Amino acid sequence: MGLYPQPNKWQCGPFALKYALIMLGKFVDENAVSRIAGTHWWTGTDEIKLGRAAHAFDCDMRIIRRTHSLRAKRELLLALKRGYPAILCVDQWEHWITVVGAEKGKFISIDSREAPVVCVDTWLALKKRWVYNEMDPDDPTERRTLYDLHLVVPRFRVRTKARFSLKRARYLRRPENREFATLWDEYFTDLIQICTPRTPRSEKVFAMGELLRRHGKLIREQVSFWHGKVRKDQIGRLLRNMKFVADTYDLVVREGDEKRAIAAITTILALWAASRFGVGDVYGKG
Repeated sequence: MGLYPQPNKWQCGPFALKYALIMLGKFVDENAVSRIAGTHWWTGTDEIKLGRAAHAFDCDMRIIRRTHSLRAKRELLLALKRGYPAILCVDQWEHWITVVGAEKGKFISIDSREAPVVCVDTWLALKKRWVYNEMDPDDPTERRTLYDLHLVVPRFRVRTKARFSLKRARYLRRPENREFATLWDEYFTDLIQICTPRTPRSEKVFAMGELLRRHGKLIREQVSFWHGKVRKDQIGRLLRNMKFVADTYDLVVREGDEKRAIAAITTILALWAASRFGVGDVYGKG
């Protein structure tokens, strides 16, 4: 349920909805979306099927149609500002993508047909893919342009939303971070048990970065000591991944949970080391 390409040519709709839900902190399997939507290998998934699947996951899919690019752009930016992921049907209505952010004139999208799936485009590039040209039914000699915007609006109480900046998008696009992106859901589900989403009323909390500044060295040394095959830089990489996901969803640690967070992260890393390198006999038969 992480960020990875689709395995076929016809499942882009379920992937696009899955990525929209990930932005809202809700993780679902694309195959479950396909079953609910009734996705077919020949016809794919239309907006009616996607809307049905969105409703099953406690969301509404609002459709906005514009015929002018500037108005379409304005609607898209407004939706992103409100925190609503936007699903677009692009390439002459043959493919679905999810737009998740905009910054400095660039648009951040997740395209399951690409590798890496996190993409950064200019408005001109996105507009060229987004526009649909059709014959005007009132005047066959004229063609009209359509920009259809499908907003995923949650009906559930969203605990935390992902904030994808250009910097974060470009980080995930690096070849060395592709495996990390595929495990996005695992990092999030672990961290949401350790951290809490920041709210306007949050008090006596601090970011994951501050926790690692205070105790990162201790965690690296302890796990490396317990499992001598693990290098400290490997542990450090996993800690950076945790920080990245926590920062993206603005997850923080309560001051009263500081020791618990240290123990939980250390335990997770020890389990990772055991799964990665195996474990010999410890304390005999006890």
